[in-house]
Amino acid sequence: MSIETISILVLFLSFFALLAYGVPVAYAIGISSTLTLVLNMIFMPSVTTISQRMTTGIDNFALLAIPFFILAGEIMNRGGIADRLIAFAKSLIGSFPGGLAFVNIISAMLFGAISGSAIAAASAIGSTLTDKMVDEGYPREYCAAVNITSSTTGLLIPPSNVLIIFALASGGTASVAALFIAGYIPGILVGLAIMIMVYMYAIRKGLPRAPRVGFKQLFRDFGRAFLSLTLLVVVVGGIVGGIFTATEAAAIAVVYAVLLGFYNKQLKFSDFRPILLKSAKTTAIVMFLISTSMAMSWLFSFESIPQNLTGFLLESVKNPLLVLLFINITLLIVGTFMDMTPAVLIFTPIFLPVVMALGMHPVQFGMIIVLNLCIGVCTPPVGTLLFVGSGVANVPVTKVIKPLLPLLGVMVLVLMLLTYIPELSLWMPRFFGLID
Repeated sequence: MSIETISILVLFLSFFALLAYGVPVAYAIGISSTLTLVLNMIFMPSVTTISQRMTTGIDNFALLAIPFFILAGEIMNRGGIADRLIAFAKSLIGSFPGGLAFVNIISAMLFGAISGSAIAAASAIGSTLTDKMVDEGYPREYCAAVNITSSTTGLLIPPSNVLIIFALASGGTASVAALFIAGYIPGILVGLAIMIMVYMYAIRKGLPRAPRVGFKQLFRDFGRAFLSLTLLVVVVGGIVGGIFTATEAAAIAVVYAVLLGFYNKQLKFSDFRPILLKSAKTTAIVMFLISTSMAMSWLFSFESIPQNLTGFLLESVKNPLLVLLFINITLLIVGTFMDMTPAVLIFTPIFLPVVMALGMHPVQFGMIIVLNLCIGVCTPPVGTLLFVGSGVANVPVTKVIKPLLPLLGVMVLVLMLLTYIPELSLWMPRFFGLID
C-alpha cells in the first residue's frame, strides 16, 4: 500500500471517527488534517504547515462580505423588517387555500433573501406566524415543517453567504455575481414546489382562507415593505451592474439596514451591543470552519484526491447521468451530518473537477451542491435548521419528521431538475452576460 493511500485512509477515517465521537466539525477537520500531515514522512519536519494553510486560507478579500452580511442580517432581524414582509405577503396571497402557510413561504423567501440567513428567516418568521397558523387549524408540527423547508430558499436567493463560500472553494471558476444571479430560479422553484404541496394539503384538510384584502390595503402593506425589498435591488443590482463588489455590497447592506431600522423606529442605539456581540460570535465560528476546511482542501490537492476520484469515476462509471446521481446521493448523505460551510469547502474541490470533466458549468454545480446541503440542514441528526425550526414552533423534532418528508421530497425533485436541465441555473447569468 502506497504512502498516498495510507494518507488518504488516515485522513478520512480519523475525520469520520472524530465526527462520530461528537467532536465539533471544525476541530475534526483540523485534527484529521494535522494527523495526516504528521504521518506523511515528507512533511514531518514542518507540522506547522496546517496552521499556515489555515491562515492563508482566510486571507481573502471576498471573505469580508461574510461578516458584513451576518451583521446586516442581525440588524434586520431587530429592525422590524420581518413584520412588514409578513404583512405584505399576507395581503398578497393570504386569501388562497392554505393562505397562512403560503404567507410563511413567501415571507421566508423574502426575509431569507434579504438577510442571507436561513436560521434568521426560520426564527423571525416562525416565531411570528406559528401560533397564528395553529389557531387556524394547522397542526403545530406541520407549521414547523413548512417554516423549516421554506427558510432554505434564502440560501439560494441572493445575497447568500454560502454562494460566496462556494465561489471561494471553486478557485475562481465561478464568480459571486454569476452565482447570485443564478440562484433566483432554483430558489423560486423550491418555494413554488413547497407551495404546491401546501395547496394540496390545505385542500385535503379543508383549511380556512383569510379574507381577501382590497387594493388599498395591499398597496399600503407594499409601501411599508418597499424599502426592505429595495435592499435586494441595491445589493444584487449593484454587483451585477459592476458598481461595487460583493464585499462592498455587504458593507452597503449594513449601512442600509441601520438606516432602515431607525426609520422603522424599531432599532435603538442600545441594540448595537448585543447585535455586534452575536455577529462577532457567528463570524468567528464561520471563519474558523473556513480556515480549517481550506487547510483540508489544500491537503486534498497535495494528495491528488480530486484528480484520482475524477479518473476513477469517469473510467468505472461510463454513464454521465449515473455519475451525477452518485454525486447527488453522496452530498445528500453528507448533508445529514455536516454543516453547510465545511461541506461546501471540503467537497467542492473533490467533485468540481469531476462535473467539469463531464461538461457541467461550475455555476450549475454551485446550485446543485447548495440545494443538496439545504436539504441536509433540514434532516437529522445534525440538521441545524430542523432543530431551530422545531424549537421556534415548540414541538419535538420527532413529530416534525413525518410532515417534513413530502416537502423534502419535492425539494429533491427540484434538485434532479437542476442537475439534468442546465439552463435552470445558467439562463439568467448568460442573459446578464456574466458567463459565456
